Amino acid sequence: MKRLAVSVGCPSGIGPEVAVVAASRLRGARIALVGDVGAVLRAADARGVSRARIEVVDAPRFASRGRIALWQPTAPLAARDRRPGKPSVAGGAAQLAWVDAACDWVRGGGADALVTGPVSKDAVVRSRAPGSAGFTGHTEHLQRRLRARETVMAFVGEHLATALVTTHLPLAKVPLAVTSSGVARTAFWLAVLLRRLGQRRPRVAVAALNPHAGEAGLLGREESLRIAPGIVRARSRLVREGVRAVLEGPVPAETAFRLAAAGRFDGVVAMYHDQATIPMKLLDFGEAVNVSLGLPIVRTSVDHGTGYDRAARFDADPSGMLAAMRLATRLA
Repeated sequence: MKRLAVSVGCPSGIGPEVAVVAASRLRGARIALVGDVGAVLRAADARGVSRARIEVVDAPRFASRGRIALWQPTAPLAARDRRPGKPSVAGGAAQLAWVDAACDWVRGGGADALVTGPVSKDAVVRSRAPGSAGFTGHTEHLQRRLRARETVMAFVGEHLATALVTTHLPLAKVPLAVTSSGVARTAFWLAVLLRRLGQRRPRVAVAALNPHAGEAGLLGREESLRIAPGIVRARSRLVREGVRAVLEGPVPAETAFRLAAAGRFDGVVAMYHDQATIPMKLLDFGEAVNVSLGLPIVRTSVDHGTGYDRAARFDADPSGMLAAMRLATRLA
C-alpha cells in the first residue's frame, strides 16, 4: 500500500480542510498530513471527520491502517495566525516548512509520494523564512531543494493533459523565455508522463506562441526559430530514451487544445501558464491535478488556490485533493 506525505498548504485557507476530508475518503493508500494540528482538527470537526480517525504523531511516521497520521514538524500556530481567510506571516513560514519537511521525508524513502495543498506565495515571501526569497511556486522550489537538473509543470485531468514550457512569469517575459531547449524538455516529459499513465504511443501537440502559429512569420518568429527546433530535439531525445511518441507542431494553440479535448491528441505542450490553465480549468476545474515532472520524487497537487474567500465556511470541495492523492498513488 502506497504511503503519501501531504503538506496541507496555508493554514488560513481551505488546504487543511480538503486534505483531511480527502484523506478520510481515500482508499488504497496510507496518508500522513503534515501541518498544524489545530488547523487540521478544526477542519475535521467542521466537516464531520471523526477525531478517532486521526492519530497525532510526534515524528514522521504513518498511523495504523485505517487511520490518518497528523505530523506537525513546526511549533503550534497561535489561533490568530491560522484564522480562516486571514493569512499571516507566521502561517507563511509554517506552510513552507511543511512542504520542506514532507519533501525530505519522501526523498529519504519514508514515504512514496508528496502531495501538496495550496500555499500563498505572498505569505511565504513575506515570512522571510529560509528558502522563501523569490518563492514563485512549489515546482521551482522543489527543483532547488532536490537539486533536480530539470523540471516541468504539468496538469492532468479527465479530459486534458498539458505541460508548460514557462511557468510563473510576467507575460511580457514569456517570448524570450520560450527556448528550443525548454520546448524539447517539456515535450519529452509530457510524453513520458502519458506513457506512465497508460498511453503506449502518446500523441502530443506542441502549441504555438503567436496567433495562427505566427502566420509564416508575419505575427512572430518564435515558432520557426525556437518551437520547431525544440520539437526536433524532443523527438531525438525520445528516440534515445526508447519512448515511442508522436509530436506534432507548432499547432495554433486554439486548435491544439480543441483537438486534444476531442481526443485527437493525448496531451498539449503549452508555452505559458494561462495558455495551459484556461482550457484546463474550463474542462477539468476542481479535479485536475498539478504534477511536477523531472523531480527525483513523485509530487502532485491540487490545481486550485487557497480559497480565502470561503475558508471560514468549511464547505470546500475536496475532489481536487482526492484526485491528487489518487494520481500520486498511481504514479508512485
